[in-house]
Amino acid sequence: MKYFFLVFGSLKRKKVRTLLTCLSIMVAFILFGYLIAVKQAFSQGVDLVGIDRLVIRHKVSIIQFLPESYKDRIEDIEGVDSAVFATWFGGIYQKPTNFFGQMPVDPEPFLDMFPEYILTPEEKQAWMSTRAGAIAGRALADRFDWKVGDRIPIQATIWLKKDGSQSWEFDLVGIYDGAERGTDTTQFFFRHDFFQESRQFGSGRVGWYWVRVSDPEQAPEIARRIDEEFANSPAETKTETEGAFVQGFAKQIGNTGVIIMFVLSAVFFTILLVAGNTMAQAVRERTAELAVLKALGFTDNSVLGLVLGESILLATVGGSFGLGIAWFLISRGDPTGGTLPFFYIPAIQLLVGFSLTILLGLVAGLLPALQARRLQVAQGLRR
Repeated sequence: MKYFFLVFGSLKRKKVRTLLTCLSIMVAFILFGYLIAVKQAFSQGVDLVGIDRLVIRHKVSIIQFLPESYKDRIEDIEGVDSAVFATWFGGIYQKPTNFFGQMPVDPEPFLDMFPEYILTPEEKQAWMSTRAGAIAGRALADRFDWKVGDRIPIQATIWLKKDGSQSWEFDLVGIYDGAERGTDTTQFFFRHDFFQESRQFGSGRVGWYWVRVSDPEQAPEIARRIDEEFANSPAETKTETEGAFVQGFAKQIGNTGVIIMFVLSAVFFTILLVAGNTMAQAVRERTAELAVLKALGFTDNSVLGLVLGESILLATVGGSFGLGIAWFLISRGDPTGGTLPFFYIPAIQLLVGFSLTILLGLVAGLLPALQARRLQVAQGLRR
């Protein structure tokens, strides 16, 4: 710390260059924050799925339906505690860009299957007793400013009503919160019995089943038993862990983790070149000064430390500002308008980001610092 003002003074020599380099690093770490938040949005659903839940879908494709009558047969299989079905509704609220998941479910077993969805006792009772009742996640309700008691109209794109109309209306009887920060609160659930009696086609068919198993360690064996139960039937099944099922949805748009890492690598390589060039110029401009420092008694390692300190200070100041700005902006909400269910920067990633600022400073300043360390006093004074 006793050399801090010497390091800081070196950065003040070329204020415009230092400022521009600092701003470049800051922008890079703002981008880092947003990309990490996007990655979190696509991976968090996989991270938080229940380890004791399986998903059963049609063997051919998830768009193929399964019989509702499979429920009793599934629950009779050894190792299965309970099963609940759901179907993708795929309607439109106001306009096509207002995308969110809508699913008809059987309320009581559904809430038992997903204890992380928190409703008040009054909201649970209202859902059980309201035929056209529906519940929405807190993030979804905040997105559209919904309140309990609102009438929610949704235009069907798949499921027409028996009278041929596309308009479905639901009474919002509850808004659920998540037991954990990463719980998905962007979905909309309504009653399967209302859906069953109102839809024009597909009676007795459902999209998929969620299954709770008694022993998560036996999940692969139980999945095999389920698929064997329905082998050679008109609707064969594919049973997988809930994590694999959610990951399959995420991968429909590509491997987001690889894409994000590729973008981040390109950004940091570019910033490394910028910071490295800044430090190289700074050392070349101060060759005589560094030689004077050595003549005054500074050791080679001391000079190396001064140059590295300058580089690390530049990177950490710019990176810390970037991370702080990213955290502030991201904490204000999803910039897509609520389509990303888990949009935030985990604390551990902020720590990783700060560590990267130090690493960036070390790597960018290493070659100029080694050059300064090898500088001969006589050679430096001649320049």
